[in-house]
Order: sequence, then C-alpha cells, then structure tokens
Amino acid sequence: MTAAFTLGIDFGTTNTVVAMAGPDGAAELVRFPAPEGELFAFRSCLSFHAPPEAPSERTIAAGPWAIEAYVEDPAETRFIQSFKSFAAQESFTETQVLGRRYRFEDLLSTFLLKVRDYAGAAMSELPARVIVGRPVTFAGASPSEPLALSRYETAFKRMGFSEILYAYEPVGAAFFFARELDHDATVLVGDFGGGTSDFSIIRFEREAGEMRSIPLGRSGVGVAGDAFDYRIIDQLVSPELGKGSSYESFGKVLPVPNRYYSAFARWDQLALMRASREMREIRKLVREAVEPEKIERLIEVLDENYGYRLYRAVSDLKVALSSAERAEFRFEAGSIAIRREVARAEFESWIAPELGLIERAVDEALAAAGLTADGVDRIFLTGGSSLVPAVREIFHRRFPRERIETGAELESIASGLALIGRERELARWTGRAQSPLP
Repeated sequence: MTAAFTLGIDFGTTNTVVAMAGPDGAAELVRFPAPEGELFAFRSCLSFHAPPEAPSERTIAAGPWAIEAYVEDPAETRFIQSFKSFAAQESFTETQVLGRRYRFEDLLSTFLLKVRDYAGAAMSELPARVIVGRPVTFAGASPSEPLALSRYETAFKRMGFSEILYAYEPVGAAFFFARELDHDATVLVGDFGGGTSDFSIIRFEREAGEMRSIPLGRSGVGVAGDAFDYRIIDQLVSPELGKGSSYESFGKVLPVPNRYYSAFARWDQLALMRASREMREIRKLVREAVEPEKIERLIEVLDENYGYRLYRAVSDLKVALSSAERAEFRFEAGSIAIRREVARAEFESWIAPELGLIERAVDEALAAAGLTADGVDRIFLTGGSSLVPAVREIFHRRFPRERIETGAELESIASGLALIGRERELARWTGRAQSPLP
C-alpha cells in the first residue's frame, strides 16, 4: 500500500472491520480467509491455549480462529470477547491469562497484530496514518474517555502507526451514507454496536461540485446489543442456574447472592470466575442450597466454559425475534437443556430500560443540533441492534418512515472512516480527543 491510501479501523465490541480508500472511488473492505469462508467482519475475540503438559507452548488466536480453538478444547482455552467494554473502566487494570498479566492495551494490541497477520498481503504494508472509530460515549459506569484513548493510542502504536486519529463511529457511518446523496440534506445517523448506541447529526451540502459536511450535534449511551443479551440471560437462563433461589445457613433461609450472576453481563467474565473467590463460594453453596441441582448447573456452565454456546443461543433468539412475533430460545450444553418460547412483546418488555436510554439519547442529539424531528431529512440506522424492531420503532415514532434507511450494518463505519481520511479539512472530523460541539 502507498501513502495515497487511507485506512479506517472500526474496532467494535462484537466485530472489527478494516477498510482502505484510495484517492478516488469507494472504500474497499479488508477480507480474511477464515476457516468457514472469506469474511470481512472479524470477530473481536481472543483465545489463549496452553496444554497442561506443555504450559510454555502458548498459542494465541483471534477472530474465527479463536472461536475454533475454543470450541475444540474449551477446558484448556481461555476465551475473551467483548473486551472493548473495559476500555474506559479504571477498575479494569489487568487480567491473568495462563500466568501472564494482560492490561487492556495488551489485549487490544495482541488482537490488532493478529488481525494484521490474518489479513496477509492486504495489510502487509500499512500507512503511517490510521483513522480509528470511537464511540460517542464509552461503555460502562463512569467511563474515563482519556483513559480509553490513552489505551487505544498505546495499542495502535504497537501495530506500527505513527499518526492515530479518531472519529466518532456514527460520523464514519454518515460519510458512508453520504456517498448516495445527490442533494443537500441533514442526516441523523444511529450506530448500534455491542456496547454503545451513538448518534450524530450532520449537514451535507454541495459546494463547487463537492460535498461539504458540517457536524451539528451528537450523543451516545453505553447500552446496546450486549445489554439486550444480558436481559435475555437474566430472564431465561439465570433462574435455571439458581438466581432467585435460596440456601440454608445457621438455621436461616437466605437468598442466593445475585452477584454470582452479574458476570453474565460480560461474556469474558465467565471465564474469569472459574478461579475466583466467588467460585469457591458457589461450590460450597451446593451443600446448603434449597435447589442444589440449579447451583450444580451454574458450576457446570462455569467449569465447562459454556459462555460461547450461551452467546450463540441468545444471538439466535434475537435474530429470530427480529422477523417473527414468537421464537424458541434453546440453550443446550452438556447436561443442561433450557428451552422456552418467547414472544417479541415479552423480549421488548425486558429491554424497556435500555430502550428508554436510547430514546433519550436520540432526543439529546436533536437538542444539541438545535433541531426538531422536522429538521432532519434522512435517518440512517446501522449496527446489528438496529434490526431489533423496538429500536426501529423509536425512530418510526419521530420521523416519517420514508426518511429512514438501514443497511450495511457491519461495513458502513470502517468504510466511512477510510473516506474521512481523504478529507482536506481532516481536523474538523478527527483528533486524539474531540471536544464537544459548541
């Protein structure tokens, strides 16, 4: 690759996408020759494997290769995903993986270097500059934006970039969408990822034959697809694993602590629990539990590392409910079999708190831009959770349906980031830590 190309990287909670753009024309996605066929949406996960008989022979894999390693040998493989959710969390300092300490920036740089390796010739030569997507609001309670960007900076420098610029993820999606505009328009972009839901309002105008873009307002909230997943697990799975049940201690009947089930909010925390103090407490709880069979199921899920299978079951239910009014949830692993029919309306009642936060963020973006719904010409929704009917309904209540478009759920941000790299007024759209709009 030459300097004439620009590179955009959308490091997402669930998937990572890389795009390249030359001086003219559309952006092109980097594709990976994965085990199950070529793909461009590279799963944001890592696996670490070291057989007990040879612990020094550590093998690290990423994306579909990490999933393959985990499925083949879950007992001896540490599987980590959704780690982007910890980027801005001061409470997350490091984790132990097979006897070695990994900070967030270590996990991210390990992942990025694997992405480059798996891409082969497509990423064998990289430009000095990269445009990196970042959420409007990082996930987690009291997220620290400076901390997250500092961690990003360290990791991307290790990949070999000397100039690292950041653009808001929905802004990247807006640039992708603006390719098809043939007239001036004010566009609201909603980007629904795994960890965050972000919104940007941008005015696109034709000037001397070129499209000029003016940022008007933005907002974001640290809830999205992963939060929806947790609601499903909390309603369908955790009760079967002992949540809400009781145990006896010194003649008293006490509730099983809810904290044992909080790890299900983050997939990678399940693996961390196996060596935790809480895991020792859970094992002792079997003897005292009123329903010991439920606690035994919880232990099996954690000991046998069923996190990925559980993730697939939850994902399948969400996809099914996006097009059907009812669908069956089915989680089967080892001795555990949980099946239940779920109505879409029931699922929507579970995620009502998150829907409320998303709805408020949309209104905040409009307020920041000084606009009413009538002042927005086009709405572009992207990201996997934009397919959830209840999410789309938030926009249908505010805007005429003919103004709303969806599509390119996985490619729009990375492609838009690469296109931003061609902008003459690059500083308007990027920076190490963008300041709020006036």
